[in-house]
Amino acid sequence: MSGARRLKAGELRDGSRAAVRIALAGNPNCGKTTVFNGYTGARQHVGNYPGVTVERKEGHLVCNGEPVALVDLPGAYSLTAYSQEELVARRELAGDNVQAVINVADSSALERNLLLTVQMLEMGMPVALACNMMDEARAAGIHIDTERLGHLLGIPVLPMVARTGEGLKEALETAVNLAREGKREPLRLSYGSDLDALILSLEKRISEGGMLARRYHPYWVALKLVEGDEELRSEAAADNPSLAAELEELRKKTTAHVRDTLNASMESVITDHRYGYIRSLLRDGIIRQEPGKDRLALSDKLDKALTNAFLGPLIMLGVLYLVYQITFALGAYPQGWAEDVFAWLGDVCTDILPEGLVRSLVVDGVIAGVGGVISFVPLIMIMFALISFLEDSGYMARMAYMMDRIFRFFGLHGASVMPYVVSGGIAGGCAIPGAMATRTLRSPKEKLATLLTLPYMTCGAKLPVFLLLAGAFFPENAATVLFLIMIAGWVAALLVARLLRSSIVKGDATPFVMELPPYRMPTLFSVLLHCWERAWMYVKKAGTVILAISVVIWAAMTFPSLPEESAAPFEQKIRQLETRLSALPEDAAEREALEKELAGARDRLGEEELAYSVAGRLGKLVEPVTRPAGFDWRTDIALLAGIAAKEAVVATMGTAYALGEQDPEDAAPLAERLKGDASWSKATALSLMLFVLLYSPCFVALVVIRQEAGSWGWLVFSIVFNTALAYAVAVTAYQVGRAVWG
Repeated sequence: MSGARRLKAGELRDGSRAAVRIALAGNPNCGKTTVFNGYTGARQHVGNYPGVTVERKEGHLVCNGEPVALVDLPGAYSLTAYSQEELVARRELAGDNVQAVINVADSSALERNLLLTVQMLEMGMPVALACNMMDEARAAGIHIDTERLGHLLGIPVLPMVARTGEGLKEALETAVNLAREGKREPLRLSYGSDLDALILSLEKRISEGGMLARRYHPYWVALKLVEGDEELRSEAAADNPSLAAELEELRKKTTAHVRDTLNASMESVITDHRYGYIRSLLRDGIIRQEPGKDRLALSDKLDKALTNAFLGPLIMLGVLYLVYQITFALGAYPQGWAEDVFAWLGDVCTDILPEGLVRSLVVDGVIAGVGGVISFVPLIMIMFALISFLEDSGYMARMAYMMDRIFRFFGLHGASVMPYVVSGGIAGGCAIPGAMATRTLRSPKEKLATLLTLPYMTCGAKLPVFLLLAGAFFPENAATVLFLIMIAGWVAALLVARLLRSSIVKGDATPFVMELPPYRMPTLFSVLLHCWERAWMYVKKAGTVILAISVVIWAAMTFPSLPEESAAPFEQKIRQLETRLSALPEDAAEREALEKELAGARDRLGEEELAYSVAGRLGKLVEPVTRPAGFDWRTDIALLAGIAAKEAVVATMGTAYALGEQDPEDAAPLAERLKGDASWSKATALSLMLFVLLYSPCFVALVVIRQEAGSWGWLVFSIVFNTALAYAVAVTAYQVGRAVWG
């Protein structure tokens, strides 16, 4: 962008903070993030899904010698503080944190976009209106008289095409000039005689009492109190309780009068008048539509099929299934290569390092633990690339739209569908990015209910357990069992969400307000950038933590060492067998039987060493509690390890059953051992699969859930409640299974 020089974060010519702070504000999907990237070069995902920019982001640049801090606000339809995005945007604008606003609007939906503009003007903010995506509007035969619109609004209105850079320089220069001029008088609309009189009376009392004087203009405080804005009412009560109570009484009288005479709420009356003002602006030749243009755009034609009440859900299931198939079909090769690399690395370290604790730590702890996680990165990258394509194309918004009716019945929001899918709603996802995806949810209550239930999905880390047990105990119906386990995860998530929303996470449902974006062909750069960002986030958040977890698991299964007097009989037996084996020629007939006996002796020593370790003792301690679910102490060790990382369940079971660490993709020896164990049955396998499906999320997922929920209490709840639910379901399944299968 000519005329503006990019700076590194925090860097200014004089070393001080930026002299001018400019906010970028706009509706979701108006191209605001593209504008931000055009100004700052920030590596930020440009999505075509409403709500993708949830957190405020900041960039630094210099415009015509003036240092500027550019704040990218969350996409918001209004400033009612009805959603998280709106609340964050309003706090930033209303708190004197910025000196001017570049209001990015979608030129093809100007009437809807101007609602936010009007509210910022009522706040008294200096605003430059940038009519973005003018190229798409022109292609649709829409022409906007920006000069006349600016004259009627009393603010600068500029055309913009952010993708090509058109209008970026002019908008920034205009905003900087507005910032120098300072605050302006609020835009005052007429809301009818009753409301106008009330607003005027409240404004006078607020001004005289100095209520919130350091933060807001008295007119805007009065207007928000009349609207019944909960956030502003709380602030007013905290600042001046007596005056706030007096103003509330005045508001209630007029509210009752409006309700009785108009059968409407104050908020709806005010919103209707705002739209009336906007329509009056646009009526007089501001927007001109070329005759002969097809008003039914390609997006509308596609939506007739893709969002059809009957065909839409079927197409959606097909699309999700295709994502699942492509992910595993393409990912099998790079995943195999990654596994081979870690296997080779383990062999190299085994050859280089002398036998002992150091080699065991490096090979069995670090390489095996981290390798099990990193091997999933190719699958994750492919899945995220496909999801990014769906987001940027505009189809993801349609999925949320179609799922909203079902999810609403269970106390969730249509936008909850993506966190569920990413978490493993189509088997193979991961709860970590799934939890991060809940940032797009508007309601904190709906977000929390989604966060606490998305771990029930069949994530990729659980799949080895399901593949192992379904193949071993239900060989004729393995695929059906896996499908039913996936369905069980969805059913559990929706039912528990309904329970939570009816009890400890009560709250009103938020309306499903979403502007379905037009279908667009995503750019290869944006898809690859999104894919890389999410995959790198997974590697950083999962790989580093898994490294520490792997070391802890290895130590717990290694120490304390079995006392010499306890190990001596086993070691003596092993030495005797080794001596006999070394004395036999290579082609001796009895050599195979002797090798099996030697392997069995080593296995028994390993089992004794494990039982004596911290992990073994803990498993023995838990066993009386888990017996009703069909689990023994060795299974308990694996489940405890699974709290750290679900990838560890199969590997730990292999070690616990004296077979050494198992490869999650090739657990046939463990499967045979389980089938031959008298304590295992179909009922045990079903119980364990359901328990693994439902019990505590893995450690990394818990950390992310805590970050998104904002409370350690919900982390503890997720561990305790989910594990208790899993235990109850597992016990029931085991007892019923025993009655059915014997």
